[in-house]
Amino acid sequence: MYHNLTEAGCDEAGRGCLAGPVVAAAVILPKNYKHPVLNDSKKLTAKQRSALRDEIINSAIAWKVAFVDNIEIDELNILRASIKAMHIAIEGLQKVPEFLLIDGNRFYPYKSIRHSTIIKGDSIYFSIAAASVLAKTHRDEYMAKIHTEFPQYGWDRNKGYPTAFHRAAILKYGITPYHRKSFSLLDTQMRFEFKL
Repeated sequence: MYHNLTEAGCDEAGRGCLAGPVVAAAVILPKNYKHPVLNDSKKLTAKQRSALRDEIINSAIAWKVAFVDNIEIDELNILRASIKAMHIAIEGLQKVPEFLLIDGNRFYPYKSIRHSTIIKGDSIYFSIAAASVLAKTHRDEYMAKIHTEFPQYGWDRNKGYPTAFHRAAILKYGITPYHRKSFSLLDTQMRFEFKL
């Protein structure tokens, strides 16, 4: 795209979750970097993501992962919180990028660095795919850790996403300090059944 510029790929994980932080990563890969397995982290197995995480960390020119917690998500809204996490990750890179490749279709400009938003960018650009893997693996690790505090919600498996099991646990046990209060934590179908 802008081949002579130092590009950083950015992506986030956990945007649609009911609990936990949104996590973003920014990655600068060497020019002409290629990897046969690297793709959108959602299309990879946990084992593949884990192996790729080490590969990316060892190969990247620079990388950074940033967390924005559920309290800030409730204050800002999820879009702003996701972009804030990306900005923090970009800010933390050891090398300043000249161009930003952003997964998705919304972004607020960061300083004076030019950017391009790419829908499904994680399946087009290696740097975005690498950011996707780092964001997802770091977030999954965090969710597995807080699962030990509140095991009844199944965060080791659902990672805070709105599964039927997670919603049923919220209905039964209420919410935790990690839940996003600005999200619809119970679906209306369940509320209706609950009233009966």
